[in-house]
Amino acid sequence: MTAKAPSHKRPESVLVVVYSADSQVLMLRRHEPPTFWQSVTGSLEWGEQPEQAARRELVEETGLDATALEDCHDSHLFEIYEIWRHRYAEGVTENREHVFRLAVPEVCPAALDVLEHSEYEWLPRVEAAQRASSYTNRQAILDWVPVETPAGG
Repeated sequence: MTAKAPSHKRPESVLVVVYSADSQVLMLRRHEPPTFWQSVTGSLEWGEQPEQAARRELVEETGLDATALEDCHDSHLFEIYEIWRHRYAEGVTENREHVFRLAVPEVCPAALDVLEHSEYEWLPRVEAAQRASSYTNRQAILDWVPVETPAGG
């Protein structure tokens, strides 16, 4: 007999930073106000490993091929805002976020999950970091997206 997964949300998630060869970063705009810009994100399902979740979320949220997904072997612990704590087991106040990245050859269309995101933009590395609503997302962009090298240099 398989144990039933808990009804509360697992306090563990993934962040997938998608960027092009010229260091343009894919940013997604969530529906709910206020405007919230982010990279690909999502919670791990019960029994799921971080890499499985990263691949699943990448495909669900963008339609991009996850073959070249890279585990950054980096994670952050952040506080779950009070307004969202009801989704988690009693007493859970923090979430562990695992960082992944995906390099694509060039800026390309993203097939958004329209239930989660209303639009996307490809932005230069620093501008994308400034646009990110989450401090962990800003840091991941700066840490894991290469600085663009000038042509010929």
